[in-house]
Amino acid sequence: MFMGEYNHSIDNKGRMIFPAKFREELGERFIITKGLDNCLFVYGAEEWRILEEKLRKLSLAKPEARAFARFFFAGAAEVESDKQGRVLIPNNLRDYGKLDKDVVVIGVSTRIEIWAKDAWDDYNAAIGPEVAQIAENLVDLGI
Repeated sequence: MFMGEYNHSIDNKGRMIFPAKFREELGERFIITKGLDNCLFVYGAEEWRILEEKLRKLSLAKPEARAFARFFFAGAAEVESDKQGRVLIPNNLRDYGKLDKDVVVIGVSTRIEIWAKDAWDDYNAAIGPEVAQIAENLVDLGI
């Protein structure tokens, strides 16, 4: 399980060092793709396989299913960390996430998210006052 929040930076070549705790669980090769809320989602090989199977079961007759699969898979890239734990984040993904220099890497259970620091700060400022209401709404789901 991935959890925690880590501040990192992207160098001028587009490389970022992943937190050591995350690297251990991800392994040397893993998947980065476009996520929701303009962040990037990162999956280990096994979690990616599980997600791929779920998406494959969606009906191609539904426009929403086709659109989501295109969004998710077209933006995906398999990456590999070097000996220093750096990963080259492809240009298209850096552009999508508006990742320039300062980033925040967070663990979200089965995936990792990479956020531009400013976007993460804005998200937290916006969601903070609503967390109590969100929690109250989730009670109905047994959480």
